[in-house]
Amino acid sequence: MDRLTSMAVFVKAAETGSFASAGAVLGLSSQMVGKHVRLLEERYGMKLISRTTRRQSLTEAGSAFYERCKSVLAEAEAMEALAANLQASPRGKLRVNAPVSFGAYCLVPMLTRYLQDYPGVEVELTLSDRIVDLIDEGYDAVIRIAPLPDSRLIARPLTPYRLIACASPGYLAAHGIPERPEDLAEHACLGFAYWGRPAAAAWEFVGPSGRHSVRVTSRLSINNGQALRIAALEGFGIIVQPCELLRDDLAAGRLVRVLSEYETPSLPVHILFSPDRRLTPKLRTFIDYVAAAFG
Repeated sequence: MDRLTSMAVFVKAAETGSFASAGAVLGLSSQMVGKHVRLLEERYGMKLISRTTRRQSLTEAGSAFYERCKSVLAEAEAMEALAANLQASPRGKLRVNAPVSFGAYCLVPMLTRYLQDYPGVEVELTLSDRIVDLIDEGYDAVIRIAPLPDSRLIARPLTPYRLIACASPGYLAAHGIPERPEDLAEHACLGFAYWGRPAAAAWEFVGPSGRHSVRVTSRLSINNGQALRIAALEGFGIIVQPCELLRDDLAAGRLVRVLSEYETPSLPVHILFSPDRRLTPKLRTFIDYVAAAFG
């Protein structure tokens, strides 16, 4: 006999007060109920139910065993529900938030493939460079590009975000090409102003001689990478932005990479979701899809 089935029969016998009542509920004979209980008693070597001609009652060991059986059966039921959930077809709406440039140039192409593979899912994507509150604002998942503070969210790491420095050919012809990070102090540098805080006063680079921290002057600071790109195309200064945002302009020669022997420190990227939010098929498949594309 299956042990979980015997536990379920024992629990019902304990709750109904007799083998006959348990059998009536479960569709078993009272003899079969008794057989399940005796099987457990023999297996674990202890008396579970004390019976007389008038009544039955749990022994001390039976009372403890009853509570444990309820926990085991609840866990088994939860596992069955989880298995069914994992096999279910993903469907419903996902609310996702991501930084503007990453979302537009990296995430959206992946999203179209994801939605083609999972036609039952809808995605509402919000692009913003401010730090949203995943739980309070009702997002299922958030992609964040920055060092993470301690939080109650689950964070799955993705490939770090690579940034490069570039400028238009016209700007470089008029102002010269910087050969070392320190040369940027004499150039117009276009700063990225994060939500709620000003543009960085210093740009970081790593090169053959180690790390360089250079103070830069930004007459123009913008909180949007696409807008900074346009300002650079207009010849207004040097920008440090993601490779994905600049790839087409670099290939066409509209922008030119500078300080190619130096790298800016890559930014950590994570997809975040709440440990309290049930990992539904739509959320699980989305997280796996993002991890496969960017992990």
